[in-house]
Amino acid sequence: QVQLEESGGGLVQAGGSLRLACAASGRTISMLVMGWFRQAPGKERDFVTSISRSGVNTDYTNSVKGRFTISRDNAKNTVYLQMNSLKPEDTAVYYCAAKSAGVLPAKSGYDYWGQGTQVTVSS
Repeated sequence: QVQLEESGGGLVQAGGSLRLACAASGRTISMLVMGWFRQAPGKERDFVTSISRSGVNTDYTNSVKGRFTISRDNAKNTVYLQMNSLKPEDTAVYYCAAKSAGVLPAKSGYDYWGQGTQVTVSS
């Protein structure tokens, strides 16, 4: 079992930055593909970004390319999401997820989920 705990959410003005962290316990994340998803009010949970086991490969949804950066520190068992140039449409609950199968970034098939952290971007 893997437990994931997100932190770093909050309220920020448009154009600002936030850095989310996802701390894992119960298993080393070096054997897991990691991802971030988000769910805005009244909408489905959507893929944001994913990172391969090694950290070499990443994938992003088009709307965050050039603004968000995913990274991982396997030694600290933590994954990060640096969010810059935030927009009001980025407002959502952000979830960290872990995937046992595969080695490359993925948009689906995640086995473990965190509880989420709220990100609110004011205009």
